[in-house]
Amino acid sequence: MNRRTSAARLLLAAGAGVLLAGWAAGRLPRPDAPPADPARVFEQRILPIFKSPDPSSCVQCHLAGVDLKHYIRPSHEETFRSLRDQGLLDLDRPAKSKILTLIQMGADDKAGAELIPAKARKAEYEAFAAWIAASAADPKLRAAPKLPAADLAGPKRPVEVVRHARTDRLLASFEQTVWAMRFRCMGCHTEGTPENKKLVDEHGERVAWMKATPAATLAYLRASNLIDPDEPEKSLLLKKPLNAVKHGGGQKFLTGDQGYKAYRAFLEDYAKVVKDQYPDAKSLPKPDAGPLRFGTDIWVKLTDTPPAWADKYVRVDVYAWDAAKKAWEAEPVATTDRRVWGGGKLWQHNLTLQAPRGSDRAKAWQAGPPALPKGRYLLKVYVDRADRLAADWTATLGEADAAGSVEVESAWPSGYGRMTAADARRVTK
Repeated sequence: MNRRTSAARLLLAAGAGVLLAGWAAGRLPRPDAPPADPARVFEQRILPIFKSPDPSSCVQCHLAGVDLKHYIRPSHEETFRSLRDQGLLDLDRPAKSKILTLIQMGADDKAGAELIPAKARKAEYEAFAAWIAASAADPKLRAAPKLPAADLAGPKRPVEVVRHARTDRLLASFEQTVWAMRFRCMGCHTEGTPENKKLVDEHGERVAWMKATPAATLAYLRASNLIDPDEPEKSLLLKKPLNAVKHGGGQKFLTGDQGYKAYRAFLEDYAKVVKDQYPDAKSLPKPDAGPLRFGTDIWVKLTDTPPAWADKYVRVDVYAWDAAKKAWEAEPVATTDRRVWGGGKLWQHNLTLQAPRGSDRAKAWQAGPPALPKGRYLLKVYVDRADRLAADWTATLGEADAAGSVEVESAWPSGYGRMTAADARRVTK
């Protein structure tokens, strides 16, 4: 039995428990009670859900595009036929109808309780359970002809858009964007650390926006004022690390660098999702087919940078040596970027490791702390001499911007005080 089947059976068992509790409390008819009038049950218990301005339990898994109201038609007969024709009802086992399972999904999610109180979910479940049981007992309803396809009730957005607006999809995106770049911010903003406790004492709890897990962090950010859905590019989550809004930690991003790109891409997508601005599949952002990203506290630095690099954006891609092929790997195993400190002739930053999706390397880093093994590596250096990224944050440096490369050998220890260093004067084409 796979995990999905197990989860479904647990949900059905939980649903059966709700039914038993409902029967005991008198909110639902007992199995041996005379059949209720489905039209009356619909009018008294389903229509109020249809007319209510409050969000339904669907919003716990769907940020936009789906609401329980979308599955309800003005009449009980049409609603029954619509749900039946879409396979959402089990006429022989009403308590195991799929629509009830969907309502119960997320019932054990404590974070979701902030969006949908258990009482509201329970009311939805019991209303539909009572109405489905009454309808399934009506021979005329069971034998009613199918509805025309155009009259079936459901979400108005296509399935691709509905899937894109799921909270689990959003979390996966968050993990590969904001969370992957967390090491640029976590020193000050990780809840519970000594440094963060000092800042919380000075500035309040809002400084502790980075939680123990990506899910908890995303939940906090969604409820905070750090994200502006109306103007995502003006979100404090982006403006603060840019130091465009006064930031005690100074400038952590440059317009167009990897951190900025990750945060802004997430923020713009999030804003369009929650405002239901994706009308069709063509309007969705292209799927990220690139490597998986893993933030680290592994640092690299270039010393004695040339005057031409002073205060310029520099990106460094790290390539591992393939001993079997006796060549450098075709794709970088890590990357990072930052502005050169011209006055100190120094560039340094922490690495974001990356690995092809589904690869053994990616699986290993997903299972444990991502790290680079000791060995030979090639640092390929790119310099934004013309400041193109400042003018266009979506721009990417290419071979024309390559300053050259330098080889290093390192065990890649973690920590700011244990950087792997290379002399920038050795960077050659």
